[in-house]
Amino acid sequence: LQSNSCGPGFAEENTSSEEQAMIKTAENTYLASPNLPDFCGCSPGWSSAFYGAECFDSEVHSYLKNLGKQKSSESQNIDAKKVELEQLLMMETKNYRKTIKFYQKLLQKERRSKGPETKSVLPKLRGQLQEMKSKVQFLELVKKYQMMYAEQWGVESYVLPTVIHNGKADTMDMAPMDGSSLLLYYNTEKHQCNNQNGVRVLQAGTPLGLMAYLYSRNAFLEGYVQQFLYTFRYFCTQEEFLQFLLDRISSTLSSASLDPSTSLTKICNRSFYILQAWIEDCYSVDFATNTDLLGTLKEFISSKVASLNGYGERLLSLLEDASARKSGSADLCSGVDKCKEESEEGRKTLHSLCKKLSEDVSRKNFYWKLSKGMGPIAQYQRERLHTGSAVLPKPCCSSFTEESSVSLARADEVGPVLLIECSAQQLCWQLTLLQQEVFNKCHPVHFLNSRALGVKDKCAAVPKSVSAETVSLKVCNLFLSKCIQDQYLLQLLKNADSISTWVAAEIVTCHTAKRQVSLLSKFLLIAKCCYEQRNFATAMQILTGLENLIVRQLPAWKILPAKVAEIMEELKAVEVFLKSDSLCLMEGDRFKTLPTIPSAHVLAMHVQQLETGGFTMTNGAHKWTKLRNIAKVVSQVHAFQENPYTYAPDFKLQSYLRQRITHFKDADISALAADNCANFHQIPAEKHSRKIQDTLRRMKATFQ
Repeated sequence: LQSNSCGPGFAEENTSSEEQAMIKTAENTYLASPNLPDFCGCSPGWSSAFYGAECFDSEVHSYLKNLGKQKSSESQNIDAKKVELEQLLMMETKNYRKTIKFYQKLLQKERRSKGPETKSVLPKLRGQLQEMKSKVQFLELVKKYQMMYAEQWGVESYVLPTVIHNGKADTMDMAPMDGSSLLLYYNTEKHQCNNQNGVRVLQAGTPLGLMAYLYSRNAFLEGYVQQFLYTFRYFCTQEEFLQFLLDRISSTLSSASLDPSTSLTKICNRSFYILQAWIEDCYSVDFATNTDLLGTLKEFISSKVASLNGYGERLLSLLEDASARKSGSADLCSGVDKCKEESEEGRKTLHSLCKKLSEDVSRKNFYWKLSKGMGPIAQYQRERLHTGSAVLPKPCCSSFTEESSVSLARADEVGPVLLIECSAQQLCWQLTLLQQEVFNKCHPVHFLNSRALGVKDKCAAVPKSVSAETVSLKVCNLFLSKCIQDQYLLQLLKNADSISTWVAAEIVTCHTAKRQVSLLSKFLLIAKCCYEQRNFATAMQILTGLENLIVRQLPAWKILPAKVAEIMEELKAVEVFLKSDSLCLMEGDRFKTLPTIPSAHVLAMHVQQLETGGFTMTNGAHKWTKLRNIAKVVSQVHAFQENPYTYAPDFKLQSYLRQRITHFKDADISALAADNCANFHQIPAEKHSRKIQDTLRRMKATFQ
């Protein structure tokens, strides 16, 4: 292992006596009973990949250390910590929900009566809600930190060569090399998460070295494991990674003793936890799309693990649960095991309650204006997306099914009438729910290596004549040639293209200029409502439809109200903002409380920008700093999926919108516009006939 001005024993000195005691207690607790009473998830999640070592600060560590202490001996007990944390979290969540409901009642009362007594209570109650919400979020973070049992099986840096050479047969075709060429570090002067004078940070490594680093101490807590799971396809295939883990399990399973201090025991148990994290987080993109890989894993577990170790049955159960979720397509693609379903459901309910409170404040703090000239957006305008007092999101409103008297049996018969009759907010809500349904099926890995799928800038991403199945991986493929890539991103972009085409088609098929103005205004207002609700995907899709060359030349733009026409400039400003920074939507805390749907195409372009340039150094080592930045950007996909919209669905309106979008998805806008006289600038009849007469007179004169 190579490092800059850092000896090989550096990592050994980093472990404090308190951490050693805590790890030793955990080891004795869990190793004595291989069959853990609770099979909890160990996937670090998006926050680990995004924040890295800063995900869990010293406050979280000290709080967890004081949990579950027995008064008699002050010794630490993991089971007691878990019980006390669950009780605290349940109690705080229950109180938070009650306070939110009370706040809603007062808010409704204040809107009806506008009494002074409620106005004085609401600000104080809002402050209490913020404090309670912060405490619940902190306890959830402590719970995630406490659930990372895998760290008890981490090894020191000097043991990593043992991890590499411990497999009986590595499938990767690599020549033997000494330990000094496997990993490269660089030193930092200070780290925020501990009290050390200097910290070694991984800079680069060979494929074997990067896989071995998964076994290093604190690899889970520092975010390395999650970042690796997002990006390993750049330097090894799924089969190679799986074989690496299975070889370590095979070579240590039979010889692993009950002594937790031995390296073989740590390597064996850490291998199981890494495998579990991989299944939990990436089943949909690696195992569900590769039946051979899934079959190899199941056969290995059934034949070699299930009879010797309790992990085997748990992993098989985890695979079955992941397969059921994938086939049902009801849950998010971020893997969560069965034991977390109740807590996840409760947290979603908490998020939904939390979203019912900040409509008024959040919308007041979200304005987009282009500064004079064509310069960039001013900094204060950019910050308005992330700042503001709106910490408690928008109210859930009832469906408007009863208000709509139009039959939706056949959308082609109804035409654009319903679009004009329904309010922009109603259409925004239902379009957002439709977009969320598509977005929740994607995974951060889907946005990697998009050039190989033909994704390009300026919406040339998905040719209509080319299906997802026929796209060939060309010379721009950044993954290894044998690495299987899920192409769901193409479906996501094709859906976006269909919505843009639908917007343009609805406008050019209007037979009167008055109706075109109404529909143009409606789509602009829908887009404004969408970006105010942080549904940037639909907002940008509508903008693309309005910027269609045929649509932009319509005479209806000249008679559009000035205030409505200004929205077009706001949308362009939002587009500039989204393209300005790959992490612009992750700034501040708004993404934690307000649901967000990013523009898939813009995000793919940001990832392509990060992928530009070489992935390897001159010595052949892969640049981990580059891979880490890519993992950080794509992790926001799972971050946004954690916080769903809670609008009440109107299934009839959604069915109408789906039919209209499907009807126009492959439409030729120029052909549709040519059949409609409202799309052309009209010349007055008298002036037109006079021009014809003058032309005929000139032609007659030429023949005389």
